[in-house]
Amino acid sequence: MVDSAWLERHGVSRFLARKYVNAGWLERVHRGVFRRPISSSSVPGTLDWKNCLLSLQYLMGYEVHVGGITALNQQGYGHYLRLGSNAPIWVYGESIPNWLTQLPLNAPIETRSTSLFSDPALGLKMVNTDVTVTLPWEWELKMSAPERAIMEAMNELPDHESFHNLDMVFESLTTLRPRTISALLHSCKKIKVKRLFFVFADRHNHPWRKRLDPEEFNLGSGDRALVKGGKIHPRYRIVVPEEFIRRESHDGP
Repeated sequence: MVDSAWLERHGVSRFLARKYVNAGWLERVHRGVFRRPISSSSVPGTLDWKNCLLSLQYLMGYEVHVGGITALNQQGYGHYLRLGSNAPIWVYGESIPNWLTQLPLNAPIETRSTSLFSDPALGLKMVNTDVTVTLPWEWELKMSAPERAIMEAMNELPDHESFHNLDMVFESLTTLRPRTISALLHSCKKIKVKRLFFVFADRHNHPWRKRLDPEEFNLGSGDRALVKGGKIHPRYRIVVPEEFIRRESHDGP
């Protein structure tokens, strides 16, 4: 899949692109977006979101990646997540084309910038996909590693993600890399996300937790309101659902 800008960079004008469409050499999937005609599709009239993002990354050169809940799901941490055609695909980037969310994809697209981290490339990886179309290369999809993806997902609390879902996901994050977590926490610009990360980390107490000292990170000052009707966490001073408050003797009243 390519857009008009890519075609023009390769010597195919808009006028010539129309001629290619009329001749059956190109298929127009949206205004200014084309692909080579294919003989069949699993769902007529729809496009696979993975093929689209692979085209954005490899062919058209857009700096985008799959992140948040989608990245966790694609890497095997999504068995508690909402599945099905209505589950959105979270795409991050600073130059996401406007037409992406308008394509007839087999899943809705939610877009975000990479402004959560001062280093926008930190914690990204290439992951094999299960794309089943006839591509001649074994392409890999750029997405957030689990350490970055969980922080991106926490940034969506409470409006676009639920504490229960992320709690179930965090339970399975037993093999996170402490050095990667540390680098991401230092790079993270949002106090809310950093405090929430330690709320979840203390709650599940995976082996990697002992290698992280909250005092090494800028967690800001003052209380932070997040959830209506919740409780203030005694250590990290952010309002979370009451069940996330672990009452221990050293926490005080």
